[in-house]
Amino acid sequence: MPDLRIHLDRYAEAGPRGLVFVGPKDGQLRRQNFRPIWVKACADAGIPGVHFYDLRHTGGTAAITGATIKELMARLGHSSPRAAMIYQHATRVRDKAIADALGQLAGKARTKPSGPELAQPSAHTTRKRSKSAGLPAERATGIEPA
Repeated sequence: MPDLRIHLDRYAEAGPRGLVFVGPKDGQLRRQNFRPIWVKACADAGIPGVHFYDLRHTGGTAAITGATIKELMARLGHSSPRAAMIYQHATRVRDKAIADALGQLAGKARTKPSGPELAQPSAHTTRKRSKSAGLPAERATGIEPA
């Protein structure tokens, strides 16, 4: 985040409690003086029409990656899970992490038999065949025949 570091070094107040954004007279921003500053900054950055609240939404969406709903609620000041769920967008990064984790589980399951019925099929399983795939009914459906 080099851009954030540049902003903090050049424009923010010093110290751990310093303001990240300061007003025209180096004081706290007020509604009446903030909007013109924001609109100009967005135009200068080539992103006209971006609302300040969009930053909160972007931050909330970024925070959800790896965070629980409870953690997100605390971070954004929400009192209900319903409000925090707004930020539960599927992201490519998170989707890939979930797919990779499922792939690893599937790989482990293939290398280790998880029960005696997989290691040595029962006589009942080997006799009854699936019509569509020629596989034992248990393997075709995932359900042990009655």
